[in-house]
Amino acid sequence: MTTEAIVDLGALGERFTRDPFPVYADLRARGPVHRVRIPEGSLAWLVVGYEEGRAALADQRFSKEWRNASPALGVGQVASGTSMLSSDAPAHTRLRKLVAREFTSRRMQQLVPRVQQMTDELLDTMLARPDRRTDLVESLSFPLPMSVICELLGVPFLDRQVFREWSNTVVSSLDAEVRRDATVQMSGFLAGLLDDKREQPGDDLMSALIHTADEEGDRLSAGELMGMAWLLLVAGHETTVNLISNGVLALLAHPDQLAALRADFVLIDNAVEEMLRWAGPVETPTYRFTTEAIDIGGTVIPGGGELVLVAMSDANRDPDRYPDADRFDITRDARGHLAFGHGIHFCLGAPLARIEAAVAVRSLLERCPELALDGDPAELTWRTGMLIRGPEGLPVRW
Repeated sequence: MTTEAIVDLGALGERFTRDPFPVYADLRARGPVHRVRIPEGSLAWLVVGYEEGRAALADQRFSKEWRNASPALGVGQVASGTSMLSSDAPAHTRLRKLVAREFTSRRMQQLVPRVQQMTDELLDTMLARPDRRTDLVESLSFPLPMSVICELLGVPFLDRQVFREWSNTVVSSLDAEVRRDATVQMSGFLAGLLDDKREQPGDDLMSALIHTADEEGDRLSAGELMGMAWLLLVAGHETTVNLISNGVLALLAHPDQLAALRADFVLIDNAVEEMLRWAGPVETPTYRFTTEAIDIGGTVIPGGGELVLVAMSDANRDPDRYPDADRFDITRDARGHLAFGHGIHFCLGAPLARIEAAVAVRSLLERCPELALDGDPAELTWRTGMLIRGPEGLPVRW
């Protein structure tokens, strides 16, 4: 086992929040595992590099269940209920089976016309602005995924601005007390939503999860329904919001790549994969905890519930996996990236996220031939924390 000083990532402040990639690359050059203090204040083990990160994501000795977290960590579960994100096999296998049939690629493809319609309506509103300026997060990146997931789940009357504030706080705030307050408020809302769906079921995913069972009669418990509601509503929009924002920002910052895509929109699906690789919305996944001592590259991470984070953003920039990895290139083969994770916790909503990003970015570029950043990119403010990465706002003009 090797020892090294604790790397205080929180102390790096805005520099790390804005651009964590050089920090990760420096750590990767020194080895695959490092002892760090995360911005939230807790000590953790950070895994960097592609091969080591991919292996760690699939290693079920790293538990997702909070009961396996060491009390000494000083961290607590944010979301209420029990979901796939906070379960290990075989419980995870059972929960995923109950919902996976609703998220097949075929079912998601059936949503394309509706996603296109929603996108067109949002762009109609945006392009009607007389000043020809907007915050793209407010006009497209946030409302599109939020509208899609709300319609899919059957919650059309959700106060989306309030929900957005709760969600942003839960996944990005560095203040534990503020996160807890937002969690309590969101949990109360979701409990009421589930009660309404029990009494008045509709033709939507939430009603289906409440009222249907599998072939053996298995169905979700009350706690599992709460966990699923958390997962689908929060993860169902947060990641895609930042995929769209990060992707558009990457294109606007690389005029040659933007021109290549405009010249041939057949490249859109490949461009989305490169956006996911180069600027994926999830910097590190939700927490994992050790159930036994695990050796990674000569460093032994102790057992007993130690906190482990995998730097997926760094894995996707590892030059041993992707030549010239720091270059944004929409024509490269970006397959195999870890933006959606790996192993049993691979993102269930990946097909939907890809569809939304492809439709949103293509439609935006087609209808805004002179789209440009409206300001200095160095002045953008970024989401805090190490879970979600993306700009808080993205000013554009056309």
